[in-house]
Amino acid sequence: MATQQLPLFLQAGYLTAHSPLMQTIAPFQNFLRKEGKTANTIKNFTSDVHLMCEYFSDDFPIGQISTHDLNRFLDWLEHGREKPCSRKSYARRVTTLKVLFKWLSKEKVIRDNPALAIVQRSGPAPLQPILSMYDIFDLLEHTQQMRFANRPDPRPDLLVRLLLDTGIKKSECMNLMQQHFDRRNPDRPILLIRHQKPQDIYKERRVSIEDKYLLDVLDEYVDQYQPKQFLFECSARNLEYVLTDAARAAGLEGKVSFETLRWTSAVRQYLNGIDMEELREKMGLSRISWRETSTKIVQLAERF
Repeated sequence: MATQQLPLFLQAGYLTAHSPLMQTIAPFQNFLRKEGKTANTIKNFTSDVHLMCEYFSDDFPIGQISTHDLNRFLDWLEHGREKPCSRKSYARRVTTLKVLFKWLSKEKVIRDNPALAIVQRSGPAPLQPILSMYDIFDLLEHTQQMRFANRPDPRPDLLVRLLLDTGIKKSECMNLMQQHFDRRNPDRPILLIRHQKPQDIYKERRVSIEDKYLLDVLDEYVDQYQPKQFLFECSARNLEYVLTDAARAAGLEGKVSFETLRWTSAVRQYLNGIDMEELREKMGLSRISWRETSTKIVQLAERF
């Protein structure tokens, strides 16, 4: 993620609704200084905006961020990241969102304040919602219909099957290449998860492909889309829309996301009897973060 900042003297008037999210950081810091915020508060709020850039992308237009987007971001903080999000950190990040977007709205950079409807939560974080067996059936039924339609589109079926079967994260999905699918053993194909950042090298792993239809759908997708480098040569945002549209058509509006499918995958594998250490490695989690995650998986399995 880029860390370059604009000169600190810039004011909000420099920004428009089309400005990239990253460009809000320096004017926001300047606003916080004028408000008399401490250096530590400014540092923490800045870190929170950098997390937004990690989730949305540095160049995402600030005027396109909705309340639904912010709620998904908060959900990702709790359930989609490698690092646990404490109740204290969660509360501060909600405050950051409210202060940031109230300032942008007051300065008329954006018309509406998307953080206004976000509610500060007391008590422990709720469990990540997952799909039921019936939800999975309905979702796959729709994506298969798209795959075999008069104007076939295998991408939704590939994406849903890939996430349900492997439980990979959104960033890992975006980094996939065709050569990461190891088919040398037809009876046990493997997905190679690679990471570009040196600090993430420990997350690299080999994930077994269990869905017997996945590689067939992959071949259809490659034949139709002809990807040059990465398997999905669109933005992560675009893939989120693919999931959102598929969910809506399947009667599951608001229930399907990268995080939802990742957790659903983990719960299904736990119920199928996978060894917990093997599941930890398959999800690419450290032992520290696994302590909390494994407890939640067991709790979710009781509701599946």
